[in-house]
Amino acid sequence: MARIAPLLLALVFAAQAWAQTAPAPGTPKPQAAEPAAKAVKKKKKEKPGHPAWAELSADQQQILAPLKPEWDRIEPERKRKWLGIAKRYPKMKPESQARVQRRMQAWASLTPEQRRQARENYRAIAKAKREKGKNLREQWAEYQSLPPGERESLVHEPVKPAPKRKRQ
Repeated sequence: MARIAPLLLALVFAAQAWAQTAPAPGTPKPQAAEPAAKAVKKKKKEKPGHPAWAELSADQQQILAPLKPEWDRIEPERKRKWLGIAKRYPKMKPESQARVQRRMQAWASLTPEQRRQARENYRAIAKAKREKGKNLREQWAEYQSLPPGERESLVHEPVKPAPKRKRQ
């Protein structure tokens, strides 16, 4: 149980980070405001390992302190995500800031294998949610296609409560 708790915390933190940086499923991708040729010119090749810890601002270093020992080994894409969290951090409520710090510490304490597993678990959960949402949309469309009389009869059917689970 003690080994699972940090993994679950990391999974929750990864989910939160991903949800804040990833567009909602089904959301159209924003169109570039400039031609593709200019965008390619402006995009710089990232140097591996940049930005280095010393290149971060004092505020960023303070916020991301739990990640300092690992920072130079973090992939540039993941660094961007952490920097995005650090950018939003000052606008968060104190409770949210404390939660981010706890989760960041838990994440930093995981082994690379545990992190990989947490990412895989998150992807599986996100995929299941998308599939469940699709199923609900299909059911709603099916309900909407029913004649009004049938819909009315379904509305008045009693809903069976879910069975209660025993606490362990």
